[in-house]
Amino acid sequence: MAASPRSRGRAWVGVDLGTQSVRAVVVGDTGAVLGQGSSALDSTRWPDGRHEQDARQWWDAVVRAAASAMAQAGTADIAGIACCGTSGTVLLVADTESDPASPLGPGLMYDDTRAADQAARVRDLPARAWAAAGISPQRTWALPKALWLVDRGRPPGRVRLAHQVDVINSRLIGRPAAADTSNALKTGIDPIAGSWPAEDLDRLGLDPGLLPPLAAPGQVLGHVCARASERTGIPAGVPVVAGMTDGCAAQIAAGVLRPGQWNLVVGTTTVLKGVSDSLLHDPTGALYSHRSPDGRWWPGGASSAGAGLLSQQFEPSEYDALDARAAEREPAGCLTYPLATVGERFPFRRPDAQRLTIGQPRDDADRYAAILQGVAFVERLCLDHVRALGASVGERVTVTGGGARSAYWTQLQADILGRTVLVPRLAEGAVGMAVLAASHVGTLAEAAGRMLDEVGQFRPRPGARQRFDGRYAELVAALRARDWIGEDLAASALSGVES
Repeated sequence: MAASPRSRGRAWVGVDLGTQSVRAVVVGDTGAVLGQGSSALDSTRWPDGRHEQDARQWWDAVVRAAASAMAQAGTADIAGIACCGTSGTVLLVADTESDPASPLGPGLMYDDTRAADQAARVRDLPARAWAAAGISPQRTWALPKALWLVDRGRPPGRVRLAHQVDVINSRLIGRPAAADTSNALKTGIDPIAGSWPAEDLDRLGLDPGLLPPLAAPGQVLGHVCARASERTGIPAGVPVVAGMTDGCAAQIAAGVLRPGQWNLVVGTTTVLKGVSDSLLHDPTGALYSHRSPDGRWWPGGASSAGAGLLSQQFEPSEYDALDARAAEREPAGCLTYPLATVGERFPFRRPDAQRLTIGQPRDDADRYAAILQGVAFVERLCLDHVRALGASVGERVTVTGGGARSAYWTQLQADILGRTVLVPRLAEGAVGMAVLAASHVGTLAEAAGRMLDEVGQFRPRPGARQRFDGRYAELVAALRARDWIGEDLAASALSGVES
């Protein structure tokens, strides 16, 4: 992504803290990218499911990325900054004289599975507010990990629970920052009331005194302090706006802000996020909803199926050639539910689910084609799942992530979904946070209308969906036979299959 020439107009900073890097962008009020920067991050995984990141590196990485972006932006009038981070990453921090968010240990990352006992406690003693909001906390959510942290003993001093972005926001404003309700969703808030169910959390063993105050996404948390300004290059006094999770940030950047719109993020895994006027209730607990800055609901879920299986079985340098050969295998000779690891979270919850393959691939091209088609089948099942819950699903969906870089794969998704696929040019979390930062002086829809770029379109080829319907029905039947999906989802999925 190339930066645009220097500008004196109003601009906004967006920061995205990921697993492998921090990205920062400066975006002008009409969408021009004025500056950008990045800085690498490291994390450590263990075979037993632990996944940690040295939280002390987060701020230094933000400083490097932001300083680079600001140097390119020149004399742009910075009017706000917002940050997103990995959803469910949590740690304990201390408020000291020199640091308002000093990490007391590593960040327990979004997919860390160590808190199995605590997750069972949450399952057996749920908060009443979660049931009302259709939430069923999962093992990798922040709440079980927070309980794991406090079960080891509370450190002395002014200690509190913090999410990844809370550490950065606190450093930016020079004092402890409130947590946004989007990142706090997986830590156990009542999303309807926008508050902590303190009595229930206390019953679970989480002292309410450890919990940060809450702020709605888009709310001003404070202003960039002199110390942060000196290191990042962002002028002192710039409003620091409460952000959202990385998935919600990508949804904003994709322009998916109206009811009936849905965004599929196709990467190592597959994430579905959309918009609904009403709160969707999923009895299986696979789907959950964030509260959006405009008061709507953003339902979604994350599947463990995705392109991760491609990288396990093929070299990226082979993808282009295999794309051409896969175009001759529609449908492929075998059928795959493409899980790269054990366990599925969405559109159904099965911790014991493993990659499912029906039939034998004729060759590498056939195996490759089956994975591409399998990911699209999973996307279709995700849409059928939310449709079965009463959500509106329009005739167009947005696709972002690494999977959208392949023109063939994107066309294949349009064919299997039977919907026009839109591909935004700059659908990344840092851009979404710049848009959210701009919303504090208007509305999110107004900011997105000014700042987001046009999208590419892939329309279904005539007769293509029907060509894949039989294989999709076969996959649905196989999942139902294994009791991985229920009758309602199977019926919803099969209702769209032409006989």
